[in-house]
Amino acid sequence: MQLNPYLHFNGQCETAFQFYEQALGGKILVMTRYDATPAMGHVMAELRNKILHARVQIGDTIIMGSDVPPDRYSGAPRGFALSLGFATVAEAEKAFSRLADGGQISMPIGKTFFAASFGMLTDRFGVPWMILCEKE
Repeated sequence: MQLNPYLHFNGQCETAFQFYEQALGGKILVMTRYDATPAMGHVMAELRNKILHARVQIGDTIIMGSDVPPDRYSGAPRGFALSLGFATVAEAEKAFSRLADGGQISMPIGKTFFAASFGMLTDRFGVPWMILCEKE
């Protein structure tokens, strides 16, 4: 069994997944637009060129997402964070810096009582992240 986060975007899914691919060394596996499906005739015009379903692989993790109709988008995600664990402090700091570009840092990355390096941020797309390098 595998648990994968599924993110909803307000028209920015393609840009967000391209950003995650570049910033985190991931690989986009799927990027399907609404207009490439049999349901295209039933899709509102402003969604036709947007993303119906996307998948990006980051390490052993898959993150999925899509652009949703405006009436189904409830704003920036709250109540959770995507947590990325790294083997070294340097890797954690690099990922943190890249994800923070254009975003908002809520806890700068640094050594804590429980981790060699830990930080929290919300990226430019409104997705919350926690970056961690555990103590040895």
